[in-house]
Amino acid sequence: MATVEMVMPKMGESVMEGTVLTWLKNVGETIEEDESILEVATDKVDTEIPATHAGVLKEVLANEGEVIEVGKPIAIIETEGEVSEAAPATDDAPSQDDPVEKAEELLETAISTASAASNGHPVPRTSDSGKFFSPLVRSIAKEESVSIAELESIDGSGKEGRVTKNDILSYVENKKQGKVSAPVAKAQPTMASASYTPSPVAVDGADEIIEMDRMRKMIAERMVASKHISPHVTSFVEADVSKVVAWRNKVKNEFLQREGEKLTFTPILIEAIVKAIKDFPLINVQVDGDNIVKKRAINIGMATALPSGNLIVPVIHNADQLSLIGITKKVNDLAIRARDNKLKPDELQGGTYTVSNVGSFGNVMGTPIIMQPQVAIMALGAIQKKPSVVETPEGDMIGIRSKMFLSHSYDHRVVDGALGGMFVRKVADYLEAYDLNREI
Repeated sequence: MATVEMVMPKMGESVMEGTVLTWLKNVGETIEEDESILEVATDKVDTEIPATHAGVLKEVLANEGEVIEVGKPIAIIETEGEVSEAAPATDDAPSQDDPVEKAEELLETAISTASAASNGHPVPRTSDSGKFFSPLVRSIAKEESVSIAELESIDGSGKEGRVTKNDILSYVENKKQGKVSAPVAKAQPTMASASYTPSPVAVDGADEIIEMDRMRKMIAERMVASKHISPHVTSFVEADVSKVVAWRNKVKNEFLQREGEKLTFTPILIEAIVKAIKDFPLINVQVDGDNIVKKRAINIGMATALPSGNLIVPVIHNADQLSLIGITKKVNDLAIRARDNKLKPDELQGGTYTVSNVGSFGNVMGTPIIMQPQVAIMALGAIQKKPSVVETPEGDMIGIRSKMFLSHSYDHRVVDGALGGMFVRKVADYLEAYDLNREI
């Protein structure tokens, strides 16, 4: 018999920790290699983690609800035979020689964007007095509005007086109960210090209080952060998509029989957006301080409503390299697996432009909020039949046309009205000039 230490795997680029939700196997149970033994939540997605070896689950090292860094042990598996040596450390996991500092260094990249989202000063990794604060502690401090001065005042129970997760949670709880008085921060006044404080909500016995789940809290935080980061402007164009509707109606049955996939309007619209991005590549950028990063890849995020009422944004990577058939299959696959909670972490990151199909809810237009660090997003309205003036060789006539609104929100720091307006107009041009004789 031999024992193997199973560690928290890396579940995608920039994902450096996960919360243990549920153990699917109990201590003493036999497990097979690659069999799911626990469910883990990251800030991207909930996913099941498979066993690295076959054997018996001898010991659980991470409790449900505990946040574990990538590379840290989570279970001991007893296997048949001998294991000559522990699995070598990979580039994706922190080394055993320096587990904390290595994980913190890697996580800096992951949290840099979120830290920049604040109009005030983010909690630094190391204070002026040299006190170190882990990303988890800083994340809790940000969420609970604990200032750097307050963090400095906490007596840490960790190595060399480091403030641990339990230390700051205990401080927050005592603060809520009035057992501690928060020290006055010495920082200069910032925009955040003058930010709006919501008025207290009056609750009576007839009201129902619903606590936000973890995903809803993240959505709320990111939407507010996006509004603080980007001055949003929205341009609207009404597109005549009669040719698109006619072509889809003509080929959809054949498409289903041949490809085994339903052809919806979404992939057709995404294809037009990808073409317009090629024409206006400065829409496909991100802001890094005073620099504009022009992204080479065109990765389209598609906002997807979940049965729970929450929202998730899977990404079609390298959409410009896919045919309409390829985009269709990707859209259908991601949408189905998103609703079944089976997306992989890598499928939820790397987006460079996002699409939100508000028309699926019967909405004609919207003012979508930008997915940071992107600089633009488009809402696709419902397609409606409308009486419209049609130009013919015999003169103008009134006809029935299929039309939809395209709502384009963009970051006015780097996208001016001319670029933002021309881009959404170009998407409409591609749709209005659709080839009725196109082969699938």
